[in-house]
This record gives sequence, C-alpha cells and structure tokens, in this order.
Amino acid sequence: MRKLKTLVLATVAASLFAATAAQAERGSDGNVNIAYWQAVSILNPFLSGGTKDVEASSLILDPLANYRPDGSMDPALAAEIPTIENGGVAADLRSITWKLKEGIVWSDGSAFTANDVVFSANYCMDPEGGCNAASNFADVESVEALDDHTVRVNFSVAKPFPYGPFVGATSPVIQEAQFKDCMGAKAPECTEANFGPIGTGPFVVDEFRANDVVTFKANDKYRNPNQPAFATAVLKGGGDSAATTRSVLETGEFDYAWNVQVEPEVLDQMQAAGKGKIISAFGTSVERLMVQLTDVRPELGDLRGTVEGGPHPFLSDFNVRKALSLAIDRDILVEVGYGPNGQVTCNVLPAPAIYASTANDACKVQDVDAANALLDEAGWVVGSDGVRAKDGVRLSILFQTSTNSVRQGTQALIKQMWQAIGVETELRNIDAGVFFGGDQSSPDTFQKFFADIEMYTNNFDGTDPEAYMGNWVCSEIPSPANQWIGNNMPRYCSEDYNALSAEMGKTASIEKRAEMAKKMNDLLMQEYVIIPLIHRGRVSAASNALGNVVLNPWDSELAFAEEWTRN
Repeated sequence: MRKLKTLVLATVAASLFAATAAQAERGSDGNVNIAYWQAVSILNPFLSGGTKDVEASSLILDPLANYRPDGSMDPALAAEIPTIENGGVAADLRSITWKLKEGIVWSDGSAFTANDVVFSANYCMDPEGGCNAASNFADVESVEALDDHTVRVNFSVAKPFPYGPFVGATSPVIQEAQFKDCMGAKAPECTEANFGPIGTGPFVVDEFRANDVVTFKANDKYRNPNQPAFATAVLKGGGDSAATTRSVLETGEFDYAWNVQVEPEVLDQMQAAGKGKIISAFGTSVERLMVQLTDVRPELGDLRGTVEGGPHPFLSDFNVRKALSLAIDRDILVEVGYGPNGQVTCNVLPAPAIYASTANDACKVQDVDAANALLDEAGWVVGSDGVRAKDGVRLSILFQTSTNSVRQGTQALIKQMWQAIGVETELRNIDAGVFFGGDQSSPDTFQKFFADIEMYTNNFDGTDPEAYMGNWVCSEIPSPANQWIGNNMPRYCSEDYNALSAEMGKTASIEKRAEMAKKMNDLLMQEYVIIPLIHRGRVSAASNALGNVVLNPWDSELAFAEEWTRN
C-alpha cells in the first residue's frame, strides 16, 4: 500500500511538473488579444511620437535596457547595466560602455552585433532625418563598436545620466541590414521596413494593416527559450476607449485594453461584470493643452505652422495665454472625466516628487474675474457677439484633440469656461490613429498642429526627466526640415531654456538636476505655452484570465509582454 501511495504521489507530482513545464513552453498559451483604441500607424518608433506606435513596436524591437514597473533598469540586449562601479561608465562621465548579451540573433536568424547599435544611433542622429527620439541622444558625440559585443557611447560633455540612448521603448535598436538604405530624408519612404521591422523582441510581425490591426507570432529565435507564452498576439486598434474597455471587463473578447479613458461611473458599471480588473499606476502622464505660437492660417502654404511663417495673431500675446489658464476649473475636469485616476496639476513635470515644482500651484484655483481683468487691461474688448477682439483680430480658437468621450467632455467644459471670458471656441476631434500617427503627409497630426490649441497626454521613459525636458529646446520644433518629427509642439524657443537643458545634461547632483528641471518646467508654465490640466494615472484593463500583468508607468506597457501568461 505504501509503495502504491508513493507511486500515486510520484505520478501526480510528475503530472503537475509536466503541466507547469507545458505552461512555461513558448507558445503554449495560444493567442492574446490586445485592444488599443488608438490604432497603430507605423512600427518604427523613431518615426512616430504616438504612444500606441511606440508600444506596438516594443513587442518587436528591443532597446539595450528597459525600465521595470518599479523604475529600475532591466537589461534587455545588454548583459548588465553599466555603472561607474562596474567600469561601464567612465570616471569622467564622458562615455558609457555597454556589453551585449552573446548569442542573440535577429528574427531572420542573422547575428545581432554592436554594429547594429552604432547604426541605430547614426540613423536617429542623421541631420537630414526626423527622429522622434532625438532628445535621447543629446550630447552624443559618437557611438562606436569596440568589438562584436561591446559598444561605447561617447559624449561631448560629462554626462551624469548617460542612459538616454537605447534605454526604454522610445529608443530601441534596429537592424542595420534592413534599414541601411533608409537614412535621413529617405527614412519615411521605407514603408516595408517601417511596417515590418526585423527585431530581437518576443514577437514578429505576421500582418500589419495600418490604422487597423497588427497580428504577431512568437519569435522562434527569441533569446529566452520559454518566452513568450503566447503563440500569437493580435493588437486591434480603433473605436473608442469605452468600447475597448468593455471588450475586456464585460464581454471578455479581449485580454488587455490600453489607456482606459472612461468616465468613473461607467467604469464602475463595467467592472461589476467581474470578467476583468483595472490596473493603474501614477507615473508622469499629464493631460495638457499645447498652445500654438505660430501662424497656422492655410493661406501661408508651406510656411503654415512654422517659425518662419510668423507669430500667432493672438496666442503670441502672453495675456491671452494666461487668461485661458486662469479660466479653467481643473477640479471639475478631474471629477467628471477621471475620478480617482486623475489629480489636478499645474506642471508638465509632475513626478517623481523631487522634480515637482510648487511655483505654479495658483492654477489649482479657477479665477474668471482675474482672467477678464487681464484681457481688459490688454485691450481685448468684448463685442456685441460676446467675443473679444483687438485691432480686428477676434479671440476665436480652433481646439483639437483625439476622438474619445472623456476628451470630448473635457473640450466641452473648457469651451464653456472660455466663453465666460469672451473667447469663442470651435471644437474639433480627430481619429486617434491619425492624430498620433506618423504620416508626414497628413495635415491632422498632433505634431503638425494646424490648430490654435490641442490637447493630449504625454510622458517619458524612466524616472529621470532630462531627455523629456529636452523636448522643448528650439531644435525640437517640428517643421518640414525635420519631416515634422519633433516634440516642441508650441514652437517655443528660449535661449534661457536651451541653456538650462544643456546645463542639466552635465550636472551630477540629483538636487541640482531637480532644481534645473523645475526651472525648465516653470519657464514653460509661466509663459503659458503649455497649460497643464490633469496628472493622469496610467489606467488599463486586464482580463482575469491574464497572468503576470503589472502596469508599467515608466516604459511601454507592453515592454514585458513576453512574461504574460494565461491563468
């Protein structure tokens, strides 16, 4: 009897082990369905500022390191994170040397080497191209391969935070063999490569229908033999946030829904179905208004929305910009649109806490009387139609954003608030796949910004804001010269700001870096070229059947999708 019992226990144990092993095998968990209400337009993150494009690309392309949900750096293509202690960061802070993992191959079977890393840097830094990750390469003098598995990034100044290039999903490594004929101005023309990049990540592209759906299959050459657990993945785009959220929480059609922007009471009803859960974390996401400082009249032709085309006819007036901010009741915007997943903010840089300025907190209190007084003093007179004007110029705003019920609700509320100070507002919403897309020929992208005000959310990889705050230096202004790829949407240009950005890049003290970051934030806020509204938590929905999912506020939400499993 004892032998039989032992045999039974051994058999059960073996079965359990076999089941566990099966679960751990690559592709053993079938298909995973992912819903993004902003459809993917391109799979080359260097050519798009859209989060949905960057995150979809992160299933295919790897950087040298990613950021974990706790903010720590995790080696991806690198063997370890370089530090001064391990000799990877030079004592004079003028270079960082990355040792690469050996044996990694691209999904086409060719060897991944340091030459691919060098090429990726040169691709992004090409002066004739427009690279969305250009600020990650600030102060990079050169990138060189020391051998097949060692690459050194050389800086023109001492760089206390040398982890800008190739850390995080916005700055991955692309294959030289595939992209070598796509340098500079030719980059947007390489449709086949941009829609189907060869990668080192957990998945490869099976089919890509731009602004619709991407189907992936497991990369059978991925470096971790038991990952990904899913054999295939479908990333469906389009629709709206409520529909994609419902597809996880109520119908169970999808396993993961990104970027939940649903009114709090509606979200509570969806969760009551019991098929999924909300996952959230506060990082650096800020819903903000970007204020156009250049003239966007269509008759300007190629000069439309450029510095050369001249200043905006009324938003170039500081008093108007400040009045627009004073008139906004941010508490109502949070209450109606975000509930516990939003907080009022007066900064474009709200976190980590050491970088959060308190110098702009007056914005937390709406002051319509002050806004009206400011416009009166500046000579903007209310006409018979209730709209202010000066020298024949009316305060009539075209206010654009992406299509989403929460955003349209926010637009409507702000329109009412601005009406109280004599500002007329026309609301426009654009399909998110187009608005955040990388199509340089489209007039409707958030980077072309052919409107007076636009609203969206942005954030940055990791916990250090140097590269992020570098988005508003003069060279980041989108224009035809850089293929309209740049992050300085307001077209703001300040020598003081540029100097602070450069100084932060060579400052080691965390306290001094924080001081400079706050000063840069305050310049933007106190010039009202960016009007912050809401510090948004990253909020997504995950099926109860999906395991090992933790929302990552510091990198792509899909950066560690290879670890996901089916419960």
